[in-house]
Amino acid sequence: MAREIKKILVIKLSALGDFVLALAAMKRIREVHKKAHITLLTTPPFEALAKSCPYFNAVETDGKPESFGEWMALRARLKKARYDRVYDLQTSAASSRIFHLLRPFPPEWSGNALGCALPHRNKNRDHMHTLERQADQLKYAGIWPDAPIEPGQAPPPDVSWVLRKAPQERPVAGGVRPRPYVIFIPGGSAHRLDKRWPVEKFGELGKLLYARGLDIVIIGGPQESALARQIQRDVGKARDLTGRTDFARVAVIAAKAALVVGNDTGPLHLAAATGAPTIVLFSKASNPALSAPRGHVAVLAATELTDLAVATVAQAANALAPAPGAA
Repeated sequence: MAREIKKILVIKLSALGDFVLALAAMKRIREVHKKAHITLLTTPPFEALAKSCPYFNAVETDGKPESFGEWMALRARLKKARYDRVYDLQTSAASSRIFHLLRPFPPEWSGNALGCALPHRNKNRDHMHTLERQADQLKYAGIWPDAPIEPGQAPPPDVSWVLRKAPQERPVAGGVRPRPYVIFIPGGSAHRLDKRWPVEKFGELGKLLYARGLDIVIIGGPQESALARQIQRDVGKARDLTGRTDFARVAVIAAKAALVVGNDTGPLHLAAATGAPTIVLFSKASNPALSAPRGHVAVLAATELTDLAVATVAQAANALAPAPGAA
């Protein structure tokens, strides 16, 4: 008889876009291990989102130790917990180091750490989209025999639980019949500026969409407020929510949006996961075949995003979000 799996550790450390995509695998783990106590090992930025997630019984945020003392404290706690199984959804050098730290008697481990009990042996795994790759990993772990692993087959993550728990709201004040709105996500990682569409092009697009009867709402971190102000100057009217949206609020606002337009960044992935019509902009800095969000999504790619014309994005916007009142 197979050993009962009572205590499980799931590892997912970063980043937001990858975390959102991993929610699909996390859901499967919970569905299979209905009665198990499942702990997520992650990092502080994802604590609130993870604690509201129905897939986990506990959330720990010290998944990226820095000092020797922190590594030893993590090792001691994980040893004491006596997990029956670990699902490593990070599959990085850092998460593999945790596996080796627990030797010579590590828990049953799903991932790609050398010597683990449930290795993801597919040699093509690094060329698979995250959704299919993680489904395939769980197939090799024995918990998803009919995993959707063909390109484009895996469904997008489900974030309906965020929407159920968060208060409903509209980010744009209006009258009896408020205008529909478009969310712009013009920022992204500060050290990956090659992944950003020029802010002046967001401004041009904003003018076109506002003239079509769509309000503009801008989200991002507080460090991206300058981008929002420039778009406001270009559009004339736009609401700046940079620095004022946690992950739950991003999801709630996006779920009611007529359209989301943004760079390949975490909040865009979260918005797309709500089912909102979404345009995601990719440069050569990342490969949409490996990491694009799924759902009601149009992927627009250019070697350099400076070469992506406003007219091209506007055409996609018109297709995904027809003008208010249009047949």
